Amino acid sequence: MSNTDETTLFERVGGMEFFISLVDHFYAGVVGDEVLWSLYPDQSDLEGAKHRLALFLGQYWGGPDTYNQERGHPKLRLRHMPFHVGPLERDRWLVHMAAAIEATTTDATIRAELTAYFVPAAEHLRNDTGLPISSSRPN
Repeated sequence: MSNTDETTLFERVGGMEFFISLVDHFYAGVVGDEVLWSLYPDQSDLEGAKHRLALFLGQYWGGPDTYNQERGHPKLRLRHMPFHVGPLERDRWLVHMAAAIEATTTDATIRAELTAYFVPAAEHLRNDTGLPISSSRPN
């Protein structure tokens, strides 16, 4: 049995501190990104968003269930539905998360595991197919 089979990613990265750092690096990119920054209604206070994302990621990767205790079931798609998430937003989000991964770990296995989750997760959150919306009703 390999090390990755015996321990969670949460344990292998050293716990919650890793996810806090990952999220801090991620948001450092987001605040300078015109596409993503416009999606944040309260740009004066990112602490709540950072806290929620770090808790969610820590829990997802095997850490404590603090996110569920504070917020209930993640319902990621539902929670992101009020915001326009199309292909451009997905791609910009992935750019910043990839940079955050690069900044927080040099371990190729951990990088690959994180990326293997984030790419389909970002696609799952899309709520815009990229097709034009017609204002007229079909006959």
